[in-house]
Amino acid sequence: MTEELIHTDYDPAFDFRDLPKVSLHDHLDGGLRPQTIIELAAEVNHKLPETEAEALGDWFRESADSGSLPRYLETFEHTLAVMQTSDALIRVAREFVEDLAEDGVIYGEVRYAPEQHLREGLSLDDVVDAVQEGLDQACEVLNAQGHPMQVGQVLSAMRQSDQSVEIAKLALRHRGHGVVAFDIAGPEDGFPPSRLKEAFDLLAENLFPTTVHAGEAAGLDSIKEAILIGRAQRLGHGVRVAEDIEIEFGAIDENGEELSDDTGLVSLGPVANWVRERGIPLEICPSSNLQTGATAKFGEGIRNHPIDLLVQTGFNVTISPDNRLMSGTSLSDEFELLVEGFDYDLEDLLDLTLNAAEAAFVPLEMRELLVEYINDYYDNLLEDDDVQGEFDEDEYENVAD
Repeated sequence: MTEELIHTDYDPAFDFRDLPKVSLHDHLDGGLRPQTIIELAAEVNHKLPETEAEALGDWFRESADSGSLPRYLETFEHTLAVMQTSDALIRVAREFVEDLAEDGVIYGEVRYAPEQHLREGLSLDDVVDAVQEGLDQACEVLNAQGHPMQVGQVLSAMRQSDQSVEIAKLALRHRGHGVVAFDIAGPEDGFPPSRLKEAFDLLAENLFPTTVHAGEAAGLDSIKEAILIGRAQRLGHGVRVAEDIEIEFGAIDENGEELSDDTGLVSLGPVANWVRERGIPLEICPSSNLQTGATAKFGEGIRNHPIDLLVQTGFNVTISPDNRLMSGTSLSDEFELLVEGFDYDLEDLLDLTLNAAEAAFVPLEMRELLVEYINDYYDNLLEDDDVQGEFDEDEYENVAD
C-alpha cells in the first residue's frame, strides 16, 4: 500500500490554554503538584530528594529526562509513597481535575494502578472509591462554575504482577460508577499482553473497553499482541507503529514521474496497515516519548518525532501529556510543542482534539456533545468572533451520569 507524503508549513498564533481539550492518557501518580507531595510526605515521614516545591519539580523532570523508560518509572516511587490513604487519594484526584480544568480540558481520563496503593491497608475497592470521590468533588465545583468537566477512571494492571484478573474484576465491579476502561502498564519490554491473557479474555466476555500500553518500550510485536490478545480499542502511545512505515524519496509515481525532494512514496507494513485502516486511536505523548527514548530510532528532538508522519499518513492520532509532573508538561504544552516542531495551525489542533473526543470511553451522546462544543469553539475562533462555545451543562451532566 503506497501514497504520497507531502508536508505543509503553517504560522499559527493563539493562546493554547484557552482551547478546549480532551486528555486520554494521563497518569494519576504522574500528575501530582510538587507542593502536595511535600505536604503529604511530611504526614507519612517519607524522605524526598528536595524539600522546596520548585526544586522538587525540577528533580522530577531531570530524573525523568534520561532516555530510559525503567529510570523514568523509578520517579514514581516518591509519588506512590504519598498516595496510600483515602484522604491522600481524594486530594490528589481532586487537584488532578482542577489542574486539567486550568489547562482547558473539558473531558479527561485518569489512569492508575489500584494495586500500587494498598500499603496502608486499603482494599482495591477502597482505592477506586477514594479516587472517584476526589474526581466527583472537583467536577461538581467546576460544572457549577460553568466549566464543563467529566473525568473517567482507567484502571491499570501492572504487567509484571499477578493481579491482572483481580484488576479486571475490579473494573467490572465499578463499571457505570466512574470506571470506563482497563489498561496494562509498567515495563512493556519482556512483559507482553499475552502474559495477561486471562484478564483480557474476561473483559472481552463482558464487552468491557481496553486501552493497552504498547509500542512505547517495545515494538511491533507488542502492538500486534495488544490488538489480538488485548482487544485494544486504543493504543497507549503506539508511536512505534511508525517503525512499520517506509518512505522512499526520489521514487516514481503512478504516472511515471519522479517525486519531488520533499515528497516520498509511503509503504505500510501489515501492523501499521491494520492500525490505520481500522482507525485505532493512538494515545501519543510527545514529551514523554522523547524522555523515555520511545522514538529514539527516528532521531532526537521533536522534529524527528514520527507523529507528523503518522498524522500525514492518515493514522488516528490523539495527543496526551502522560505524566505531567515528570515531563513538566500539560496538554497545552504538548500542543505548543507540535506547533513549534511542525508548524501546526488551529485546524491541525482541532483535528487532533476531535480525534480524542471521538475516541473517549463515554457513550455516543457524550462524544457528540464534546465534538459539537469543540467545533463551535474553533468555528468562533477561526472567524475571530467572541470565542465562546455553547454548552448545555445540564445535558452534559446527565449524559455523564
